[in-house]
Amino acid sequence: MVQRHMDSTTTDAGSVEQHKFTARLDCHYLLHVPPGVDESTALVLALHGFGYTPEVMLGLTKNLVGGRHAIASIEGPSSFFLSTKSGEVGHSWVTPKHAASWIRLHHDMVLHVAAEAGTQTGIPRERTILLGFSQPVGLNYRFVATHPDAVRGVIGICGGMPKNWEEGPFEKVSAAILHIARREDEFYSPEVTGLYPERLRIRAEDVEFHMMEGGHRIPSKAGPLVQGWIARVLARQGC
Repeated sequence: MVQRHMDSTTTDAGSVEQHKFTARLDCHYLLHVPPGVDESTALVLALHGFGYTPEVMLGLTKNLVGGRHAIASIEGPSSFFLSTKSGEVGHSWVTPKHAASWIRLHHDMVLHVAAEAGTQTGIPRERTILLGFSQPVGLNYRFVATHPDAVRGVIGICGGMPKNWEEGPFEKVSAAILHIARREDEFYSPEVTGLYPERLRIRAEDVEFHMMEGGHRIPSKAGPLVQGWIARVLARQGC
């Protein structure tokens, strides 16, 4: 379907109109299923940072959440060469240009993987956790404030928040939130992230915030913290 915009540019040489259309896109994710799945097993939807791959994010997430949980590591929809010499490819989630389309695609991808991987593993949304590092953190907060019952919890690591979080078209967030910031983060300074707990609580009641030492990386020592938080969140719901 082609949608024509009213705004156009007219010159002596003719006119230029902007059009957009929706095309089918094959999206990809890796699914790790532990040997045993029971009522204490969560499904973690893991979204990598800018330039990362789902393979790298799967390994990092395993180290973070432990081996007892299922993990769906989703590949960002925009691919690009990290190096033309090596042919190495990275992935991204959003750009400022056409941001609304990228946001909609992110929502559609998360909803699809949550449903499909949840069915395959037998893990319901009440035991589904949405985890993001860096770039997708703000997108994930948009998601849970737009689809408040889609997941049980959301973990943000070294990322941002939507600029219109306070006044945007969002709902109250029923999911529990764990945000981990880092004191030497090159992209998200502690002066900014230190305000996140208060901002997050505008829409969410269950907010846990930690400022850890180190730069813009998933903290290797955060495993016990994250695993304890997941256990608490699942137990609180009687899962």
